[in-house]
Amino acid sequence: MRLLGFYWGIAGVIAFISFAVIRLSPRIAEITEYSLSPLQWLVLVGFVLWMAWAEGYKGFHRAFAPRVIARARYLRTNTESSHPVLALLAPLFCMGYIHATRKRKIVSIAVTSVIVGLVMLLRITPQPWRGIIDAGVVTGLSLGILSIVYFWFQVESGKWNHPVALDLPGSDSKKEA
Repeated sequence: MRLLGFYWGIAGVIAFISFAVIRLSPRIAEITEYSLSPLQWLVLVGFVLWMAWAEGYKGFHRAFAPRVIARARYLRTNTESSHPVLALLAPLFCMGYIHATRKRKIVSIAVTSVIVGLVMLLRITPQPWRGIIDAGVVTGLSLGILSIVYFWFQVESGKWNHPVALDLPGSDSKKEA
């Protein structure tokens, strides 16, 4: 059960993010049908670079991806984590929605709610602006997937050395190395 939870947790998170990338990609392709103004090109390049840094590096590589891998590693290495429900719901566990501190659950739900709200607002944004924004988002999400895979390979090769707060219930300060 522990190995199942480890692999399913990571693969499920990657699949969830990949689904968003796949759904957004056609909107990016639509901007090729438009003749972008110099301002729109500037916004496109600037927003893609900003999202690569803010979402891809700061959000995913420095925070989300290491926590996902640390929590998945917890599922693999700790006997108290071998409960079948945790293995079944491993992607939700790895993202901090279940079996987490109250603060981690609130942060996870709040971030998801903000993203859903922004997606709803983006639906009414006309092209080419919607494609420009989606290009930045897809860049950040793609870098996030690569970060998860990078840290996953570190675990598999025995090179994992990232003290990350697991945010497990009853252990606010417990870090996993």
